[in-house]
Amino acid sequence: MAAQRLYLDHAATTPMLPQAQAAMVAALSNWANPSSPHADGRAARATLEDARKRIAAALGWDGHVIFTSGASEAIAIGLLRAKAGRIVTSPVEHDAVLRVAKGAEWLTVDGDGIVQRPVRPSTGSGRTDVEAIIAIQHVNNETGVIQPLDRIDHDGAILFADCAQSAGKLPLPDADMIAISAHKFGGPPGIGALLIRDLALIEPSGGQEQGYRAGTENLPAIMAMAAALEAREDWLPRAADLRARLDAGIEAAGGIIVARDAPRLPAIASYRMPGLSARAQLIQFDLKGISVSAGSACSSGSLKTSHVLGAMGWEDVAASEVVRVSFSPQTGDNEVDTFLAVWTAMANRARS
Repeated sequence: MAAQRLYLDHAATTPMLPQAQAAMVAALSNWANPSSPHADGRAARATLEDARKRIAAALGWDGHVIFTSGASEAIAIGLLRAKAGRIVTSPVEHDAVLRVAKGAEWLTVDGDGIVQRPVRPSTGSGRTDVEAIIAIQHVNNETGVIQPLDRIDHDGAILFADCAQSAGKLPLPDADMIAISAHKFGGPPGIGALLIRDLALIEPSGGQEQGYRAGTENLPAIMAMAAALEAREDWLPRAADLRARLDAGIEAAGGIIVARDAPRLPAIASYRMPGLSARAQLIQFDLKGISVSAGSACSSGSLKTSHVLGAMGWEDVAASEVVRVSFSPQTGDNEVDTFLAVWTAMANRARS
């Protein structure tokens, strides 16, 4: 990536931390298969299991860790193989959830995208339904809104939390299953995990990872993920200051902050520029050397109108004028000021 470009799309993917890069390079010298019974394979297995423990410890997780290719695969394993008769979810979830939640029961959300009623799946006979899995995103990938998962009454049901945007930044919620992705917190792409308290909650499929995920484990990427989690710092207070600075500037220039008063992860914000489509904004930002996104970057590069904003009550025209900005620990005042200056000039031209 050209050094002069300004990258503000860290919710899509963020650069690998130096510690993660070093760990991955070092692990590439260990080419043995962790499933092989010979000495080289046993050494690789020992390294793998040590990394599994390190990742769990760094996240404060006391359950099992099943390595996957990322959060999308972890979601598919958790939801499709859960020993549950039905899926309960919300209309503001990531596409990775919506793709596998066919025939799901839909919860209602308010104008900020927050689930509005306690969830207590019932059989209709007064008994708690033990055959339901409730899938809710911890931090929304488009708006940054933090879902108060502790308020969701899931007694008798499995709670599945998509923590792709929050793992490594916020404490993990108290859930039965959690999906994480390394490239969201400074690890490499193509590696993630399904965190699960009880392996009996899902059906095994055979293969590696205790029989719950087939395929040779990507040991170099796993080592890099462990290093990234251990190297993390508490940068969210600084991000909160940067976002407050950007919020104020956007509003002063006539912009609209999505979910302005909701609890939001400081590293993610979405803004509407009235009168100019997100597609046009992205082109102009890109020409100015600034990388941002519209909605989720995980939908095959599409610029379709956000289903998240639609579920929050936004009309199509307004929703089509929203772009997302997201920070990393390396984002500073200069980056925010540069983006704000370009955004303000663009908004002024749109009004005229």
